[in-house]
Formats: sequence, structure tokens, C-alpha cells
Amino acid sequence: MTSYITRCTINDTEALLKLSYDTFYEAFEAQNTKENMKAYSNDAFTAEKIRDELNNPDSQFYFIYSNDEPAGYLKVNVDSAQSEPMGHSSLEVQRIYILQKYHKQGFGKELLNLSYDIARKLNKNKIWLGVWEKNENAIGFYKKQGFKKTGSHSFFMGDDEQTDIIAERILSLE
Repeated sequence: MTSYITRCTINDTEALLKLSYDTFYEAFEAQNTKENMKAYSNDAFTAEKIRDELNNPDSQFYFIYSNDEPAGYLKVNVDSAQSEPMGHSSLEVQRIYILQKYHKQGFGKELLNLSYDIARKLNKNKIWLGVWEKNENAIGFYKKQGFKKTGSHSFFMGDDEQTDIIAERILSLE
């Protein structure tokens, strides 16, 4: 199986919108009400919202492909685009989503490695992310990759206030 990664552009808005929606529903639909999923989706998954995110100079999106089919994506943020004020030396991995049929094939690790490369290129020595406290598979994955819990913050899925664990990994800039 051949994989490759490309940076998303404004021309990828519709493909990114579809992949964002599909991967989010695969990941969280079973643990949340239809009403809360719909409320969140109606805000997060619009072409206008995706275009705004793609146009933000402090954010970057990447697709990972498997045999020319999008398998998942990565969104990283620096500076003012970070969802928490973590400072200029930090890079946030805001989203890493892989379609379920591509789980356990190394795509998440490839995207995470890309985030390390981006951070180093931008002279960021800390990577951080938020992961839902009930997403045990993701928590285990990040732990294996050297992330350590440093705090938490609230995330609203519709009207349901949920807790995201904040995890960080310090990078050497070499």
C-alpha cells in the first residue's frame, strides 16, 4: 500500500469538508447523541468555516492518501490560531483523523511525524493537543508517541460539556 501526504489548499475545501465530517462521525457518533452531533456539525462542518481555516496563515492542513484515496488528515496551528494560548514556542495538533478502514496502518503516526517536522522547521519545541478523555484508543496512541498529560480543557459537543485531556511532547530542535 502506497501512502503520500499533500498540503491542502483552498481548492480542497469540499474534499476536506467531506473527510472532516466522515471521520468525525466515525470517531464520535456512537458516544454522543444525534442532536449534539448535529449541533456541532452544523457549526464545524461548513464550507465557509473550512475556507476560513484554510485561509488562516497560522494553520495548515494535510491529507494523507492511500493509493490515491484520502485516508485522513492533519490540522496544525501556531501562534494565534492555537485553541489555547500556549505561546510562540508551541505547535498545536488540533486534528488528526483517519478513516476507520485505514486504522492500524501507520497513517496517524505518519501525520504526527509530519507535525514534528513542521514544528522543527518553525522553531517550535513543544507539540500539544487535546484528546477527549473517553477516547481511550487515541490516548493510548499519543502516550506511545511520548505525549504526557499536562492539563485539561472543556469541549462542547452541542450542549454537552466534555473534557479534553491536554497532552504535550517536548521536541529537540535538532
